[in-house]
Amino acid sequence: MSVVHAPHIYLPKEGVDMTKYAVVACDQFTSQKEYWDELKEDIGNSVSTFHMIYPEAYLESTNQEEYINNINININRYLSNGDLLDKGESFVLVERVTSYGVRRLGLIISIDLEEYSYLRGVPCSIKASEATIVERIPPRLKIRKDAPIELPHTLLLFDDKDKTIVEPIYKDRDKLECLYDFDLNQNGGHIRGYLIKDTQNVIRLFDSLYKKNNNGLMFIVGDGNHSLATAKAHWENVKQTLSEEERKTHPARFALVEANNIYDEGIIFEPIHRIIFNADKELLAGLKGLCSNGAKTTYAYSKELGKVEFKVPGNAAETYQIIQKYIDEYLQNHKESKVDFIHDESSLIDVANKNSGSLAILMPALGKSDIFEFVALDKVLPRKSFSMGHASEKRYYLEAKKIA
Repeated sequence: MSVVHAPHIYLPKEGVDMTKYAVVACDQFTSQKEYWDELKEDIGNSVSTFHMIYPEAYLESTNQEEYINNINININRYLSNGDLLDKGESFVLVERVTSYGVRRLGLIISIDLEEYSYLRGVPCSIKASEATIVERIPPRLKIRKDAPIELPHTLLLFDDKDKTIVEPIYKDRDKLECLYDFDLNQNGGHIRGYLIKDTQNVIRLFDSLYKKNNNGLMFIVGDGNHSLATAKAHWENVKQTLSEEERKTHPARFALVEANNIYDEGIIFEPIHRIIFNADKELLAGLKGLCSNGAKTTYAYSKELGKVEFKVPGNAAETYQIIQKYIDEYLQNHKESKVDFIHDESSLIDVANKNSGSLAILMPALGKSDIFEFVALDKVLPRKSFSMGHASEKRYYLEAKKIA
């Protein structure tokens, strides 16, 4: 069986306001609840993925059991009312133009979760590129456990330097049915989707690329690893209740994702910055002493002290390993403190200015040319080491697939 699988894709019926329907990934703007409050007010009672997800900015301020129950009520209502329709066994070619003018191409496919693991030392053709925080899986698993469908924000990367898969399909896009073409809300840019019915040809292209690369990897996770890890955990639970024959085709075995060629011009790796709340002078002093002979300069920022420069290694991966290890050790000894991960430098400073006693840390950007080689050696970067674009450029929920 191929790693790539052709799903039945669900999209809204004609007449649904697509700008209100699609919303950004739930793990964005986690320290900016006002973003989600504004979005909630704008969407109201319209058919929307907002009513089918759990924004992480709301996790601490809402009754989680009640919120999750409402999510499943909304999903079942949309399905029974015909608000979501089955487009049949297919893939979708996605063209995303961000508000920054960057175009990114991708394919909505499903992948076999039997071929994915975030654990080191496990032979598989889909691997995590960053460390996975297993504690983040159970809350997400609660949402997925009784959900009839999944909405993905996971982005997988594949290594296609010769551009043999997505790019030729995009060149002939005029021969495909255009499924949607609209502006995304909240400064998300514009998106178009084209229906691909010849799924077997696409699968053959992926299989050929896998053999050609000969590094044991079909995909690495570029974004949304914890969502994919949750899908894997859910499948492991479900398959215990199934016969061997049922396991071959059960919908929970296959996760819907967007696959992107790492060499696409729109794949830009952005740094993910850190901010520590309730930080004391010990944290800043430790940072300044980490790499006093480092080859590059970055800075920390606080409302009280302003910008403070300090040295880091010239290698970005090493910088992430050193700084994240130091933060983890600091948090172990300072239970009153906590860390958040911010994608935009301007948002980082904004959050720091709104939270007295916090310390923001500007992180470097990773190069992408060596990532497959790094992961093929069964290595993982520290969690939140890179982001594929700014927060507003993250995948918006759109296509759906049944998992029950």
